Amino acid sequence: MRRLAISIVVVALLGIGLYWFSRPKPLPVTLTEVAEGKVEATLANTRAGTVEACQRTKLSTIIGGRIEYLGVKEGDRVKKGQLLLKLWNDDQQAQAALSQSQIVLASRRSEEACIAAGNAEKEAKRQSELRDKGFVSTSREEAARTEAEVKRAGCNTAKADIAQAEARLKATRVEQGRVALYAPFDGTVAKIVGELGEYSTPSPPGVPTPPAIDLIDDSCLYVKAPMDEVDAPKINVGQTVRVTLDALPGKQLPGKVRRVAPYVSAVEKQARTVDVEVDFARPDETGKLLVGYSADVEIILDGRDKVLRIPTAAIQEGGRVLLFNAGSGKLEERKVKTGLANWEYTEILDGLAAGDRIVTSLEKEGVKAGATVSPDEKAKAR
Repeated sequence: MRRLAISIVVVALLGIGLYWFSRPKPLPVTLTEVAEGKVEATLANTRAGTVEACQRTKLSTIIGGRIEYLGVKEGDRVKKGQLLLKLWNDDQQAQAALSQSQIVLASRRSEEACIAAGNAEKEAKRQSELRDKGFVSTSREEAARTEAEVKRAGCNTAKADIAQAEARLKATRVEQGRVALYAPFDGTVAKIVGELGEYSTPSPPGVPTPPAIDLIDDSCLYVKAPMDEVDAPKINVGQTVRVTLDALPGKQLPGKVRRVAPYVSAVEKQARTVDVEVDFARPDETGKLLVGYSADVEIILDGRDKVLRIPTAAIQEGGRVLLFNAGSGKLEERKVKTGLANWEYTEILDGLAAGDRIVTSLEKEGVKAGATVSPDEKAKAR
């Protein structure tokens, strides 16, 4: 009997040892404790947005020609109305000088004709008085009156010649404007295409020719970003926005939606999007930004403080999470009811309590309901 008892004990010990060494090792997982915090419902752009200038114009002369004057260089600050570039136009200047001389000539002729008309009218009046006294015939008085009318018509024609010459001068000045570029607003010259003496070609319709001068007003900036078309109905002018820029890592700039495009843009091999424009809420605090910076916008639809929340990445399809049971060391599947959510956090309305621990390392192989796991303290420390 003693031998049998000893054999049973030995077999039991061997079985326990075999189970101990062959048992599955707990899978290390990253756990997150359910706690209270702030959750916001937000929308983010589908592709990178861009910092744009409120005013930007790409200037080209109406006609082509050789650059005779280039008064600015890239990076220069210019004032509204400042001459930036002018093409060779000696022929136009000669036409303007000719028109100016024609105005002077027409003025002289008008002066001469109007003086003659005045004298003729005086003579006609004198002849009329003499006829009344019987000193001259009626035909003589009529001839004098007719002469006065002819002279007055000549005076009026000469005045019309002056107006015609002035219109011709105005036309030549308009032609001169076709070869010159003036700043339409205060701004900075971003780019110049062409050098002094080179030929500048205007951009004809349908042909993407680079502009001669790219002028921007960088004193007023905004962000233009594409949003998914399914989110467009939720976006309204005035909504609060957070703006982040690659050039300013870790910094969030507050903003407001100023415009939502009234149409959907279709880009090849991309989702259909709606462009949203965002103004900086405190432009004085943004610092020096460059037009063309890439930017991301996060539109805040709603927000709640002190609610139960968990990382959004911890929620599986169907609104399920994996809950860690500290007593058994196993994972349990739990159905949760969610509220507000964004890419970072989701509000929990039902299914979890404060202090519960859930798995966030769902990408690990073997992480599923019923699996034996252990908290990964290294991951928690990181």
